[in-house]
Amino acid sequence: MRDAADVLANVRRGMLPAHIYNDPEVFIAEKERLFSRSWAFVAHESEVPQVGDYVVRRVLDNSFIVSRDQAGEVRAMFNMCLHRGMQVCRAEQGNASHFRCPYHGWSYRNDGRIVGLPFHQEAYGGEEGFTRKGQRLLPAPSLDSYNGLIFVSMDPDAPPLREFLGDFAFYLDYYTKQSASGVEVLGPQRWRIKANWKIGAENFAGDMYHTPQTHTSVVEIGLFREPKAEKRKDGNTYWAGRGGGTTYKLPPGTFEERLAYVGYPAEMIERMRAQWSPEQVDVIGRDGFMISAASVFPNLSLVHNWPKVADTDDVLPFISLRQWQPISENETEVLSWFVVDKEAPESFKKLSYKAYLMCFGSSGMFEQDDVENWVSLTNMAGGTMARRLLLNGRMGMLHDGTTFVPALTPEEFAGPGEARVGYGEYNQRHLLDLWANHLEMPPLATTPILIGGPAAAPADPVEVVS
Repeated sequence: MRDAADVLANVRRGMLPAHIYNDPEVFIAEKERLFSRSWAFVAHESEVPQVGDYVVRRVLDNSFIVSRDQAGEVRAMFNMCLHRGMQVCRAEQGNASHFRCPYHGWSYRNDGRIVGLPFHQEAYGGEEGFTRKGQRLLPAPSLDSYNGLIFVSMDPDAPPLREFLGDFAFYLDYYTKQSASGVEVLGPQRWRIKANWKIGAENFAGDMYHTPQTHTSVVEIGLFREPKAEKRKDGNTYWAGRGGGTTYKLPPGTFEERLAYVGYPAEMIERMRAQWSPEQVDVIGRDGFMISAASVFPNLSLVHNWPKVADTDDVLPFISLRQWQPISENETEVLSWFVVDKEAPESFKKLSYKAYLMCFGSSGMFEQDDVENWVSLTNMAGGTMARRLLLNGRMGMLHDGTTFVPALTPEEFAGPGEARVGYGEYNQRHLLDLWANHLEMPPLATTPILIGGPAAAPADPVEVVS
């Protein structure tokens, strides 16, 4: 990556080299240094509830079969046949006890173990030629889950997912643990946008500043009960661990009254109180903040909102989870799931899904507003002039680097991390600081794995000229 030291130094002081949003060299560095080490969301356990259920998901160029095996364990296996590298499973989802490669017919159990090899004796001389026993599809180097969210990492030495999430797990519970049964997801909807993946992650992490401008029409048509988009400045931005997000400021009231204002029925509110910690309850009931959009580094985002879904002033909340899957430096595949509490009434689930589609589905009103901005930014970042421009990402900072809005005290905000009321780009800077830290790391070293044959002869030493 050209001028890497200068690029990263500028990012860390909040002055963003415009070309990082459309630069093939930057994208290569992200693939080698960031996505090779971070935890990446691939599925939710509700997508593979029964033995044999599977979905096929990607982490950049790597396809994985996420399967619940015969023992009920969830596995993530590299979707490449051990023989000549054909994609083993070409369906996006289904139920299967075995997977059979369409090229030469090698077959594997849904835990990855090889069980079928045509003409094993005639073609290979049996076990003496290809040791079938113990061979399996390559597992993901690391696999872990939190509240049913399944993640993989390309790094076999990755820290446990819970450690990686840090204090952001406190906020993730609001989206994914509203009852003892957890949530279920529907989707994903998929679409591609000609925009860099970082823009969406930054936007969801903390950009309340764009709402009064970009989404004015959504408020004007009466989709939301709030009279002005400017009310976003009354909420806060918070950052904790590997993620951060935004909140709305709710009207005065108790925990129950404030969640009812958002549109939750009494039975769901009762389960939330029982499920969440006293501090999680206090963020809403004592402090009056309700979680909205958020991002988990590097490319997972969530949103919680409560639009009108009928010809009344009643509102109904929805939760959506989305992944910004990089395709190239200037194209992103968006995967979007609808999320809802398993124990929610069926009538609530149906209306909540309608609210999700209306706002953040592939043709949702918010989605259309946002994408127009992101595509324009990416296009502008691809020109030669963009290499001369440092974008100002210092909102909330003075020239000397100090912040002029004080962080909320524990008496004002019960959540962990650092929270500030009003507009600011604190979270975007935190996200890009993590990005810069990863781009300074060396590429992750990988070691070839021997599959069913004799050990290779040691290679002669190779002199590396730097």
